[in-house]
Formats: sequence, C-alpha cells, structure tokens
Amino acid sequence: MAEKEKISKKNFKKFVQLVKSTNPPKLLIVIALILTLSTTAVSLMVPLFTKNLVNDFTIDDLNKTTIALLVVAILVQALSGGFSIYILNRIGQSVVAGMRDRLWKKLLVLPINYFDENPSGETVSRMTNDTTVVKTLISEHLANFLSGIISIIGAMIVLFILDWRMTTAMFIAIPLAAAILIPLGRKMYKISKNTQLETSKFTALLTQVLSEIRLVKSSNSEKIEYNNGATGIRNLFNYGLKEAKVYAFIGPIINLVMMILLVVLLGYGGMRVSSGALSAGALVAFIMYLFQIIMPMAQIAEFFTQFQKASGATERIIEILEVEDEKDGYEEVQKVDEAIQIERLSYNYPDKEPVLKNLNFTIPPNQVTAIVGPSGSGKTTFFSLIERFYQPQEGAILLGNQDIQNFSLLSWRKQIGYVSQESPIIAGTIRDNIIYGLEREVSDEEINRVIKMAYADQFIENLEGGILTEVGERGMKLSGGQRQRIAIARAFLRNPQILMLDEATSSLDSKSEQVVQRALEELMKGRTTIVIAHRLSTVIHSDQIVFLEQGEITGIGTHQELYATHALYKEFSDQQLKGLQA
Repeated sequence: MAEKEKISKKNFKKFVQLVKSTNPPKLLIVIALILTLSTTAVSLMVPLFTKNLVNDFTIDDLNKTTIALLVVAILVQALSGGFSIYILNRIGQSVVAGMRDRLWKKLLVLPINYFDENPSGETVSRMTNDTTVVKTLISEHLANFLSGIISIIGAMIVLFILDWRMTTAMFIAIPLAAAILIPLGRKMYKISKNTQLETSKFTALLTQVLSEIRLVKSSNSEKIEYNNGATGIRNLFNYGLKEAKVYAFIGPIINLVMMILLVVLLGYGGMRVSSGALSAGALVAFIMYLFQIIMPMAQIAEFFTQFQKASGATERIIEILEVEDEKDGYEEVQKVDEAIQIERLSYNYPDKEPVLKNLNFTIPPNQVTAIVGPSGSGKTTFFSLIERFYQPQEGAILLGNQDIQNFSLLSWRKQIGYVSQESPIIAGTIRDNIIYGLEREVSDEEINRVIKMAYADQFIENLEGGILTEVGERGMKLSGGQRQRIAIARAFLRNPQILMLDEATSSLDSKSEQVVQRALEELMKGRTTIVIAHRLSTVIHSDQIVFLEQGEITGIGTHQELYATHALYKEFSDQQLKGLQA
C-alpha cells in the first residue's frame, strides 16, 4: 500500500513538472480561479436565500429588489462560470500546445539510434494520442475539479455553521465511497497505461503497412496484415471494455452515496424538524447543499480516473523528453578543404558484434576515395559515422587536426552533400524537394541552373506542372533515375565541399545510370568525394580505394595497386569487369 501511494505521488509530481515546463499563463490561471470562486460563492448563497424564503415566505417578501438580486446572482453565476470554463480550457490548450511543441522539438534532436530502436508509429502515438489524453484532462476535467473542490469546501463550511450534527451525519458514507473509488482509480491507471501501449503498437502497425502498401499488395500480404490489425483492434476493444467496467462501478457508487446521504438527511433531518431543533427551510438548504457536494464529488472522481489515464501518458512523454539529445559541438567549420583523418575508428551497435574495427586511413581533400567490399563489411555504417548519426566507441574522425565531434552539427552537416541509393524524397513538389533544408530564399534561376547541371531538365520539361509537379509520398510518382537526379540537383544547390555517394547508381537501368553518372561526375569536381559502390566499374578511376572486410581494412590503393596485391579485390574485379565485357 505504501509503495502504491509512493508511485501515485511520483506520478502526480511528474505530471505537475511536465505542465509547469510548458509555462502556462499565470495571469489567466489567477483570473480563472477568481471567476471560479465567485461562481461558487454565488451558488453557495442560493440555498441560504431559499432557506429564508421557505421559513418566512410571504407575498410581500417577493418585492422587485429581492427578485432583482436573485436574477443578478444567477446571471453573475452563469457568466463567471462560463468565462472560467473558457479560460481554463484555453489554459489547457496552451499547456498541451506547449507540451507538443516541446516534444516535437525534442524528437528532431534525438539521435538516430533512438529511431533505430523505436518504431516511428509508436513515436507518432506519443505525439498525438498521449498528448490528447493530457489535453482531455486539463481542458475538460480540470475546470470541474477546481470548481468542485471549492464548492465542496464552501458547502461543508456553511453546513457546519447551520447544524454540525446534521453535517456529521451526512458524511458517514464518504469514507465508504473513498475506500471503493481509490482502488478503482489504481486499476484504471494500469488499464489506461496498457491501453496507451496497445494504441502506440496499433499506430506503429498502421504506419508501417500504409507506408509500404505496394510491398503488401505485391506480396499478397493483405490477409496477414488484416489479421495483425484485427488483433490490435481486438486488444484495444478488450481494454476499452475494462475501462467501461471501471466506469460502470464508479457511476453506481456515486449514486449509492447520494441515496445514502439523502436517506440519512431526510430521516435524521425530519426528526430534528419535528422536534423543533431544525427549521424546514434549513432542511431544504441542506438538501440543496447536498447536491452541491455530491455532483462535484462525481466530477472529482471522474477527474481522478482521467488523471490515472493521463499519468500513464505522461510517463511515456517524459521517457522521450529524458532521452539524451544528439551530441553537438560548439565550433564552426572554418576550413573544409583539408584531409579527413580516420584514426583507430571502431563502432558496434548496441548489444551487437563490432561493425568497424580499428580503421586507420586518410581521405585526401578534393579527391575521390572509394569504399568497397562485400555486403555487411561496414561501409554504410562508416558513412553514418561521418555524418555523425552515431558516435564511435573508440577512435576519432578528424578534419585536419580537429575532431569533427567538436563542430556544431549544423555547421558540419552543412558541408556535406549526400546522394544515396534510395534518394529520400518528401511529399510535395519537385521544387520543394530541391530546396529542402535551405533557409535562404532561392530564385527560380538558381533552381533551373542546378536542374540542368543534374540533367534533370530532360524529364522535368515534359511534366505538365514542371518543377511544381507533385511527386507523391516518398516520391512514388517518379522513377528511380528521376529521384536520383532531383537528389543530385539538391546537392548542387547546397554546394557542399564534402560529397558522399552511397550506391548512387546501383538500382538504375543502364540508360538512367549513364545520365546520373554524368551528373555525378559534374558534382564531384573540386570536392572531397567518398563513394560506396559494389560495382567496381564505377570506382576504378578513383584516386584511392579502401577495401573493407568484416569491418577491417584489408587493402588501400589505386585500382591497379589493389588488383596486383589484393586477392579478393582481384577476384571481385575479374568477375565484374569480365561480366561487363561479356
């Protein structure tokens, strides 16, 4: 029991800290509280007015002044209540907007290995579903909770003043209700936490299937994916039923408490009225105050139920916020046309065997260095280390004499142009994709120039929309060669000093490959270029070739040097070049 209370306090503390971190508008909070207090104060006066009306009712008492005061009181209560609810809802929306802003900002600076380990669908669920649960708590239930607390406290004070014996008798049922509602709240916390987890899994499944719908259809996997989705839907349905069962207990319990209090109040109150110890008006006032206590109690119970759900969501949001950011440096890159030194570089993914082992070599400036070797030898991982997607466990990558980890990420990545085999494309127009990532204004003349340099004008001119043609999600309306040329145009526009080409032509047909290869040759001029390639025909003219096997360097040199000294390279070369000749 003590452990559960400790967890509950910890969850509440985390929730409050998360809300405070969004800097909610304090002035609006004060105004909302004042309006809530005034609303409650007016509502507490109405039963007293009714008491006097019942005890001393005459037609003469119903003068214009009395009626006017009653109407004003009701109007003040309605207006202040409406304004307080609006302001509290606005505060709630502001808090959740701040929370989402903070979470979105955090997601953009998380290291790549976070996204390697966490499905994107689950992360999307944190951003949408979990924050919605918190928004519901603040916007829809917090106002009722605050006004309910004030109403209960105010009503209890007035009731004790009116008749402390009656008031004491009224609250016999409250400990009984609390003893039942508190365990139900804890149960709701567990259910809601599992519901949020299942929701994130279901979101991850939807994201994965819909983003790869062509693979699903071409593999005839519709039935398999339907069954996977149906399992998620069924699990969410079962958790929904569990929530419904808890709510089914809470409603009748509140009604039971109300009935017990009414019976006690009417029975004991009737005895006191008949004995003359209590007036009939006071009994009516007691009944009205009873409703001002019971109704808020139901709202407070609902608030705590929702709070248990929000606690689970809060935990998951905080988990993301507590992940360490991508490691950043503070220095600006001053001189780029220097050698890149690879010194004792080693890397392994978490709980995996080493991928790169003690690499030592130099990438000369303004020359072409090719990284070749069998699949799984660590070539793409090496590229990821240069882009600082991962941090090496041992060794360093130096630009001149400076460790690249000392540079700011913005400054370092600005120097790099990356063209990969897949050439990532965002949904939008061709123009959007070419200028993606640039904060400066880009003229149409600049865009047309890089399009021609990338040989992309050959197909763009034939499109009805030109550079304003929509490319579809992940560029699905374009061919592989067209996506590659857009990626090359993007690299031209960035004008990077360091160029990284990762199997940039391997998935293209021969005609597209020739066009893209010409564009790449233009792009490589005067830049430090690092190329990954399986096909040796694309790298035999490189200034330097580094051969990797199982994460280790087994040969460095030109094509002729490696062909003469490296048995596996010679075997690769003979197989591929003879195949081309054939």
